[in-house]
Amino acid sequence: MSLTAGIVGLPNVGKSTLFNAITNQKILAENYPFATIEPNVGIVTVPDERMNKLKEMYEPNKFIPTAYEFTDIAGLVKGASKGEGLGNKFLSHIREVDAIVEVVRCFENSNIIHVDGEVNPIRDIETINLELAIADLEIINNRLERVSKKARTTKDKDAILEVEALEKAKCSLEENIPLRQVDFTKEEKKALKSYSFLTIKPIIYLANIEEKEIGSEDNNYVKQVKEYAKNECTQVISLCAKTEEELSELSSEDKQVMLEALGLEKSGLEQLIKATYDILGLATYFTVGKDEVRAWTFKKGMNAKECAGIIHTDFEKGFIKAEVISYNDLIECGTELKVKEAGKARLEGKDYLMQDGDICHFRFNV
Repeated sequence: MSLTAGIVGLPNVGKSTLFNAITNQKILAENYPFATIEPNVGIVTVPDERMNKLKEMYEPNKFIPTAYEFTDIAGLVKGASKGEGLGNKFLSHIREVDAIVEVVRCFENSNIIHVDGEVNPIRDIETINLELAIADLEIINNRLERVSKKARTTKDKDAILEVEALEKAKCSLEENIPLRQVDFTKEEKKALKSYSFLTIKPIIYLANIEEKEIGSEDNNYVKQVKEYAKNECTQVISLCAKTEEELSELSSEDKQVMLEALGLEKSGLEQLIKATYDILGLATYFTVGKDEVRAWTFKKGMNAKECAGIIHTDFEKGFIKAEVISYNDLIECGTELKVKEAGKARLEGKDYLMQDGDICHFRFNV
């Protein structure tokens, strides 16, 4: 299942440094606007202690954790919706991602240029969010002109629903409410799905701080971002992108030593990756055995048959049953055999809603 989180922000807020840390790739991270022009895409593995335990238990020939994509997108400037800077290209790249990580500068450094001359995280957030809203409104207005006429003349039910959904979206944006905060019905969401609206995508604000402020609650810029995010019911992750980049270059042992020196149990990146995984509505099921232990990503709400199709389309087409045990039961009992002896193994049908931590063996026939 291919899902992508896009890293966005104004120029020189630390996006490319963060991306270097996330993917361990050495991409261009220079001190001037638009150092990143084409989006850089990298795969990240999702930290999951359960996988380490399964690896110990099965000692498999292959070990494959779950992963998803992060995309580093060019810096946006005011007026992007009208083509300023790399505006149109920037917006088109955001349309292709499933969630947004908005990097916000929360540190002072006279050696690093701020595109607006001074550090002001709320102004920066509002600059980006306004450009995204304007871009969405432009699409809505253009579409409403065409579909409204069809709805009036043909009385087509789908056209009428689309008009109502678009007008609801337009009113919300004009009141400065992003579409992700609007309570659309299931039918309205379906009518709007093809538009890939920017403000409907789930978002995380990432406050980029200095190393000396790691673990501190005294950064006033971060406090401002958290208050802003609170009104949007959105998460804030605070980290130092430069420190995370340094951590990413270390061995596991040295990384642990540095984390302890910083007073951290986990890196900021681990928190970000897990938070992004969560806002994308993702969960993990496992397949296990001597040949391979593997984690599979699925969307919460998917049934057993759909999840079988993630492995291979033949699994979904010829789905018969899913043999399921929970990770917690396996750990508690010690072996699959003991799970079965305890009566905790289950045989589930196609409509079973897969749960995070399920360990599955799919029966199928094609």
